[in-house]
Amino acid sequence: MDKELNNFLNTEIWNGKSLADLLTLEFLASTAGSILGAIAILLAGWIISSWLQRRVQNLGKRNRHLDEMLFDFLASIVRYVVLGFAVLFVLNTFGVQTTSVVALIGAAGLAIGLALQGTLSNVAAGVMLILFRPIKIGDFVEVAGKMGTVKQINLNFTELADLSNVHVIVPNSQVWGNVIDNYSVNPTRRAEWTFGVGYGANLKDAETIIRDTIMADARAKTEPAPFVQVTNLGDSSVDFLVRVWCDAGDYFGFRADMTRQVKEALDAGGVDIPFPTRTLYQAS
Repeated sequence: MDKELNNFLNTEIWNGKSLADLLTLEFLASTAGSILGAIAILLAGWIISSWLQRRVQNLGKRNRHLDEMLFDFLASIVRYVVLGFAVLFVLNTFGVQTTSVVALIGAAGLAIGLALQGTLSNVAAGVMLILFRPIKIGDFVEVAGKMGTVKQINLNFTELADLSNVHVIVPNSQVWGNVIDNYSVNPTRRAEWTFGVGYGANLKDAETIIRDTIMADARAKTEPAPFVQVTNLGDSSVDFLVRVWCDAGDYFGFRADMTRQVKEALDAGGVDIPFPTRTLYQAS
């Protein structure tokens, strides 16, 4: 019985050590020291990561020109990186070869990155959108074939409310990777119309009616100077190209109102507005 117990105690169990070696006071004290050291490292890592996270977040809060969402994202990355290093230090205190662990994490990260490359591309595009700010919340834009007002920009997608107030979600990779038409950046826009009059109309009178009607509206700007000129001789009409500047917020209403008012003014002035006609000859 004693022999069997002795063989059991001398059997190698872990890291070249037998049960008898593990039950020594020296080993227990060393293990207790490693556990206390690991707890201290984890606690220090938690405190340092939380402090760095707050510091990075405060950078975005102190400067209004910087986006808080981006700094919240960066703060989270900093926090988890510090905690990751703390875990590696803990493993190292217990004799674990951290080089192989790092290689394993790298391989897992590569596999995850390949599996989630679409999602990661959206995140990367979201960081670029938040950092360079080609569009902002409240801007009226056209992106990826969708037109609407920007309601939210996060790390994965951009939310729009279109002209019918439909909620539209566009992945950030499509926003950043396509042409962006931002109608809210410049304070003014140039409205443009084409009005056709008959070949028998007095062109000077027609030009005066068009110019006076549009420039009488308070939304029309005198600078830059309006452009009203004949630019095309069509099949059945002489076409006036009209360009007048207005505030960006007035563009759509101004353009629609003037289309109707100029037509009514031309009718009142006796200026013929032609439409395509066809003459049929019947052989006798």
